[in-house]
Amino acid sequence: MMETPDLLVRRAAMTPDKIAMHDLISNERVTYGEFARHAAEAANLLASLGVVEGDRVGILCRNRIEFFEALFACAKIGALYVPLNWRMPPNELRIFIENCTPKVILAGAEDISKLNNLTVPTEIIELDGSGRSDFRALAARAPQARHREFWRSDDVWSLIYTSGTTGQPKAVIQTYQMALMNYVNIRQAVGFSGDDVTLNFLPLFHTAGINLYTVPFLFAGGEVKIMPGFDVERTMELLISGSLDAFFGVPAVYQELSLHPRFSEADLSNVRSWGCGGAPLPDILVETFAPRGALVCNGYGMTETGPTAFLMEPHEVTRKIGAVGRSQLLTAARIMVGDRPAKPGETGEMQMKGPSITPGYWRAPEATKAAFTDDGWLKTGDLALEDEEGFTYIVGRSKDMYISGGENVYPAEVENAYARHNAVLEAAVIGVPDTKWGEVGRAYLLMREGKSASPEDLTRFGRENLAPYKVPKSFVFVSDFPRTPAGKVQKHLLPRD
Repeated sequence: MMETPDLLVRRAAMTPDKIAMHDLISNERVTYGEFARHAAEAANLLASLGVVEGDRVGILCRNRIEFFEALFACAKIGALYVPLNWRMPPNELRIFIENCTPKVILAGAEDISKLNNLTVPTEIIELDGSGRSDFRALAARAPQARHREFWRSDDVWSLIYTSGTTGQPKAVIQTYQMALMNYVNIRQAVGFSGDDVTLNFLPLFHTAGINLYTVPFLFAGGEVKIMPGFDVERTMELLISGSLDAFFGVPAVYQELSLHPRFSEADLSNVRSWGCGGAPLPDILVETFAPRGALVCNGYGMTETGPTAFLMEPHEVTRKIGAVGRSQLLTAARIMVGDRPAKPGETGEMQMKGPSITPGYWRAPEATKAAFTDDGWLKTGDLALEDEEGFTYIVGRSKDMYISGGENVYPAEVENAYARHNAVLEAAVIGVPDTKWGEVGRAYLLMREGKSASPEDLTRFGRENLAPYKVPKSFVFVSDFPRTPAGKVQKHLLPRD
């Protein structure tokens, strides 16, 4: 077991006057010295409310500086922070709260009403007050508590619920070791420094909003600009003006940026690093951004992996479109077909191992056991292949694959092909029962504004770009998809009858 000094205390001692976070709505800027003081006061408040080591602290709010102050406050007293999903209706949210049983919930004013009639005895503190956060005001008056000077590597820092693209979400245990290993993985992949600036806008109840790239930037001493959610106008202005050095988004964010009126003339070369993850990035988006000076590096990881596991190298982006690169420094990866390693070009299950991998799921021993091989490799459930040069490609989820006439069909490949159709904005493909072939493809299509295409045209396009058995047999036009907060399509909610 390794012990790490309180990293926020160390960072504040090294660069006390440097800006840590900048709230773009209120225009509040906090230095690392101020940030560390706020976190210490928040730890005192939590302790005064009876929170002790091992207790859970729920956080239900939009993106704000106080979220990260609470995150580090929990570390100081050994509590577990649990980001809660403000997009959930109260009845669904209650299930998660009953699962993690928090001693305290910190809530933003816009979401606190969802906590009415809780069945779990929980103290609720509002993050917003008149003019200034009640949370901070209460914290400033709280008596001094004992803070831990060191974080034990195998202690749990947080419980983060997975996105639930295939059903009921689970709470992933994240340790201090995972946070530190993710910092090493992403920093060596991106090459950011304490002089760099990034933007936080992805929802904070999933790992990307916390760990890509905000917490690693705070460890490194960089500046994090923060917005309560994605604002395409404000983001485009920051990107064009050169206010950001590193940017991370999910494919839906890149899609929206590409549709912005200023995009076709934008020079995006001021941003040194572009990262993407959370869902497959269509090839056409890589090709769309590259001429604008943005080499978007496709990546791959999971809440269970820290999350950083793979990230493409910028100089290979256009040569190896579709690849997620090679596994990062502290994450070992293998592709398995049954009990043997896959050959180059052969599809198998991605498995990972190393100090960045979760020890399991909260209060779910059966799910934890099922997630690992006997020799300790995490079974991701994702299908992948590695080419002759060692570059990895994610083919799709094993649960998404269907068999048509004895042939395996991977929906991600079909979706990527249809993303090139000039009328299609986004595609989601599933397998549906068929009396002749067993299963056939059904494509749900979100069309570009003002564009349309007939099923006959779409079938013809498919036959020109795909093997015949991969071409969907039916097409359904939608106004949008059911999505997770991270932007992933929830395919299990798409009708199969």
